[in-house]
Amino acid sequence: MTVTLPVRPDGKISMPLLDDVQAAGLTPMQLAASIKEKLKKYIADPRVTVVVTAMNSQRIYVLGEVTHTGSMALLPHMTVLQALSSAGFTQFANLKGIYLLRTENGQQTKIRFNYKDVVKGKDTEQNIQLKPGDTIVVP
Repeated sequence: MTVTLPVRPDGKISMPLLDDVQAAGLTPMQLAASIKEKLKKYIADPRVTVVVTAMNSQRIYVLGEVTHTGSMALLPHMTVLQALSSAGFTQFANLKGIYLLRTENGQQTKIRFNYKDVVKGKDTEQNIQLKPGDTIVVP
């Protein structure tokens, strides 16, 4: 039996024979061991391999004058510029007034991002790496 399963928002997967199995918080090896143990009720010597095919749990948000608003998967080492390239701009976007909202230790900070400067190679330190939960606002 081979199945490809997404992890639900509640951190579980639904498997034939086993119903709901907790997956969040476990490594692939730990999840495989858990599934193997549960399958022993139905299969004499189950062989279980867990492979992560996609990571979609970490998200960022883009809103304002962009063509694709809403959440998007946070890819490893994704920067503000990379996220904006996926979101696209409307004709009304204020490219000099973009900012990032980030919450750390319960405090929200506003980080300015001047798109025009960054694409010209100026002030490239503004093009920071994104963290889960970051919100990019394009006025």
